[in-house]
Amino acid sequence: MLTKTIKQTFSSQFLRNVGWLGGAELVNRVFRLATTVTLARTFTPQDYGLVAIIYTVLDFASVFTLKGGIGAKIIQANEEDVKTICDTAYWLNWILCGSLFVIQCIAAFAIAYLSKNIQIFLPLCTVSCMYLMMPLFTVHGALIQRENRLKVTAICNAIQSILSNIITVVLAILGMGIWSVVWAMVLTTPIWIVISWRNHDWRPPKSFQLKRWREIVNFGQNILLLELLSKLRMNLDYLVIANFLGINALGVYYFAFNAGLGISMNVINTFMSALFPYICAVRANYSEFRQRYFSSLKKIALVVVPAILAQSLLAPFYVPIIFGKQWIEAIPVLIMICLSVLPRTFVWAASLLLNAIDKTHIRLYVDIIFTIVFAVSIVVAVNWGIFWVAAAVLISHLIVLPPFIIWIHRYALNEDLHFKPNQINLN
Repeated sequence: MLTKTIKQTFSSQFLRNVGWLGGAELVNRVFRLATTVTLARTFTPQDYGLVAIIYTVLDFASVFTLKGGIGAKIIQANEEDVKTICDTAYWLNWILCGSLFVIQCIAAFAIAYLSKNIQIFLPLCTVSCMYLMMPLFTVHGALIQRENRLKVTAICNAIQSILSNIITVVLAILGMGIWSVVWAMVLTTPIWIVISWRNHDWRPPKSFQLKRWREIVNFGQNILLLELLSKLRMNLDYLVIANFLGINALGVYYFAFNAGLGISMNVINTFMSALFPYICAVRANYSEFRQRYFSSLKKIALVVVPAILAQSLLAPFYVPIIFGKQWIEAIPVLIMICLSVLPRTFVWAASLLLNAIDKTHIRLYVDIIFTIVFAVSIVVAVNWGIFWVAAAVLISHLIVLPPFIIWIHRYALNEDLHFKPNQINLN
């Protein structure tokens, strides 16, 4: 009986997908460790500060590609609508990504002027070239996820990670500074085009069309706002610290954030990437939908909670050994940021429930409330330094998110409210 239960548990599509994505993330972590150590020993706090600016701009700009919303719509769409939605999504991607390329190049000058670092101008223009590659693989990637073939996604992640980290390390050792990060991002993006095209037979339409574009945009607009709020929260502390405490303080904080949250969130992203298509596949069946969600959530908790606690407790030991003694001052910040991942994990999973039943507007309301609380706490805390900014991040997550998680579960899994016999209510 026990053997049968174990076999059933580990044969689920969710765990197979997690296994592939987790394997890719393990490869990423091994190579990323070498990169992180190299950068920690070759970059100055100012270099880290400039890299933080580049990633902040990319984070905000990438939201406007509507990649998350368009991809989610393709995954969630009824079978008879998939081709039309994919064809329209392809042209929408070109319109959005082409516009972003131009806008970021123009904005790069203003950012360089305001930050008083003219050397940031060319790197920002260079990384914007990635937007011109995105339309060539985003639809393929969404279709592959829709079919629960996350093995392909994992292969893309692993190959890009290996090459990106090798390029970063080599260029950093050669003294290329922030360009080592920029070129690694740009030169490895085409990997997604090659692998996704080889693994899915969908091809872009030959003629321009925007059929049902309003449906796609209406679905994606709430996710767009949600992602904007998410990016605002993820980068607000950077912006506040850079403005009030300077680039060097931002560099120390960004190191702690990247070494702590960066590792943890990549692991969690592995689970969430597998969770959404897994529950969407049975969204018309309430009992199966509910069972898949909670069984997956238990598996996520069993991995994430011990990993986060171990990383936090061991930080005082591994940071000086791996990254160098110059980063000891970042350890308390790293611990605070790392612990904030726990409530983030469960609210992320809960939000996928709302996406699956077309209730993205409710998730938007929740995010607006949380973002206001988060922003106020950061702005107040910065007066006492980066440690208290990190403390504000942790406290705001621990106090505000758990009640929302409980409420979302009760609302989204209310059979009478959202489900009919064998059919989900999408109104």
